[in-house]
Amino acid sequence: MSYDIQLFRIETKEREQKQPHCEDLTFFENEENLEPFTEMQMLQLKQRLSNYEYNFVKEDEYGYHFTHSEYGFALLTKRALYFTTSFNEDSIFEVGMTVSEFTDTGEFAKYDPQNDGWEEI
Repeated sequence: MSYDIQLFRIETKEREQKQPHCEDLTFFENEENLEPFTEMQMLQLKQRLSNYEYNFVKEDEYGYHFTHSEYGFALLTKRALYFTTSFNEDSIFEVGMTVSEFTDTGEFAKYDPQNDGWEEI
């Protein structure tokens, strides 16, 4: 079993919050709802992943794949950054803190579908 946390542009959060509230997660399945990262944001996210000891594994049609020796995997796509970790309290905490720190510029928002959705600071 795994635990997933996501990072999106702030515009995606704003767009999703304007939708009628429901339990249906189809909003995230429609790529057009997800604001794409700029080239500069992509570069900065790759660098930040490296700074947090996520090692680049490969690039394919899905995006850029990274792995961390303790905390799992990350997938950077054109429209989102997906983190996957084991269902372990320490791992969930560490990955959750990492993703929260990625929101420090105000450009990004953390979405934790297993913990009430958007992080509000």
